Amino acid sequence: MRKELTATEAKSLKAPGFYRAGNTLYLKVTRTGSKSWIQRLTIDGERHDIGLGGYPQVSLVHARKLAFQNRELAWAGEDPLALKREANLPTFKEAAEKTFVANRARWRSDVTAKNWEQGMKKHVLPKIGELRVDQIGREHVLRVLTPIWTTKPEVARKQRNRIKAVLSWCQAHGFIEHNVAGEMIDGALPAMPAVKEHYRALPYQEVRAALETIDASNASLVAKLCFRFLVLTATRSGEARGARWSEVNIDAKEWRIPASRMKAGVEHSIPLPVAALTLLEQAHVLRDDSDLIFPSTVKRGTPLSDMALTKVLRTTGLAARTTVHGFRSSFRDWASECTNAAHAVMELSLAHKVGSAVEQAYARSDLLAKRRRLMEQWAAYITSADAE
Repeated sequence: MRKELTATEAKSLKAPGFYRAGNTLYLKVTRTGSKSWIQRLTIDGERHDIGLGGYPQVSLVHARKLAFQNRELAWAGEDPLALKREANLPTFKEAAEKTFVANRARWRSDVTAKNWEQGMKKHVLPKIGELRVDQIGREHVLRVLTPIWTTKPEVARKQRNRIKAVLSWCQAHGFIEHNVAGEMIDGALPAMPAVKEHYRALPYQEVRAALETIDASNASLVAKLCFRFLVLTATRSGEARGARWSEVNIDAKEWRIPASRMKAGVEHSIPLPVAALTLLEQAHVLRDDSDLIFPSTVKRGTPLSDMALTKVLRTTGLAARTTVHGFRSSFRDWASECTNAAHAVMELSLAHKVGSAVEQAYARSDLLAKRRRLMEQWAAYITSADAE
């Protein structure tokens, strides 16, 4: 009978190979000199190699103890390999954290990440967070969704998508076979109405007065200037708040937003009307050692927060009638009703895609000259005393 390995021999072994250390237990030595414990056990007629940990982190005595426990389980009809896999399965909360990290890099906005975390903490994790992912069934997902499906349909839809994303991550890693947040629960949830909720927006006739109200408010100078810049350029909140001096060409009267900061992931050029250029001159007093045009007054080196602009609307009493994003709608309504600009010019001014994929492929021009005329008209309208 071959001699079993001793503790002294386990320490001194350097040659690559498998060394018998007990009944079904072996010490594996690799070419690099690393060592680990392997148990070769027959389960349901098939031989399996079960890793028991590295040496010397797991001692010879402990490895033999683990091997004995596995043999006892096998003799009792249990599958120690399956039990080990179960022990390594993450809880839904752990899987959600991994999914968050995996997706965070592709989210351009910090708001998306914040909403993901808050939605999970409020609606999902309290009900299924501590469950092991292979224990989650359709009934658990419905327990999360049913109470909010009809009362808060948009919130419910987002939570379902987040649960599906986490379970898809689990599928990809072999932790589960089926995604129980997918089609298999459709029959248990009433169909949602296909109605898109529009942002609250002021009639374009009231935009000038709104800007005057904001200018006369107690809001900070950076918030006032950023808000007016956003309206003058018809841009999204994140695009305006994240604007950098290096993106602006004063001589060309143009602002180029890189693809990394655009919703569609495509670089967008904005012709700057004279009123916007004048505003940028005023914004020079805000300059710090960052490249930001509208830096935060609270956290140095970061853009103005999204809540800073929302707060402006709340303190001026405008929040009940419009959102920050709503001023884009005001611009679009004005362009449709008060100008003869082409549809493509209006849509490209908002950085919207125009036409089918084929039409987009053939549309080589961004219509910058025509958009410049439109933006000058808009600036004149919202700054003129004649605006109604």
